[in-house]
Amino acid sequence: MSATRLLVLGVVRGYGRAHGYLVGNDLLSWGADEWANVKWGSIYHALKQLTKEGCLRDDLVPPGRTDYELTDKGEAEYLRLLRDSLRRPELRPDMLGAGLAMLPSLTRDEAVGLFKQRLEELEAKRDSAQELGRSWERPPHVKELYGLWEHSAASGAEWTRGMIERLEGGAYPMMGEPGSPGPAGSWHEPLPE
Repeated sequence: MSATRLLVLGVVRGYGRAHGYLVGNDLLSWGADEWANVKWGSIYHALKQLTKEGCLRDDLVPPGRTDYELTDKGEAEYLRLLRDSLRRPELRPDMLGAGLAMLPSLTRDEAVGLFKQRLEELEAKRDSAQELGRSWERPPHVKELYGLWEHSAASGAEWTRGMIERLEGGAYPMMGEPGSPGPAGSWHEPLPE
């Protein structure tokens, strides 16, 4: 999965209609260049690729700016990527970071359900790595790899349990709740510089 793809779709979705500079400016102001390796070139590449795939519709606005809007296919792809980013633990943290950045696009109940799926998978990975470490014999140093996997999965499970608890306790305004970022197209474009 691509964190850049998820983030670009999410920002365009949030505004309803956005140009490349607005998308990039938002993502870079969030620090996505650090936690998701998002760069200007990857943003524009994603916009062009998503348009080619029919996930975005482009519109040339004089004097030469291109605005983008999400299509129905783009909405489905956005929600697929968002849901997968929250329920599927990956070795790279960029997809989870992208999913967390777009978390309020989901209802509280759906987000909790996705994190519960993530927790189950992390606990299974922890148990599997623990068993592999116990049974491993040669070469002996490879056992450290299983210890690392066990530790990573256990700490991920601990964080996920906390996230579920925070969401169930009412943390963060989610889709349909007062103070949430709102439905698609409800973000407001920042004032011109």
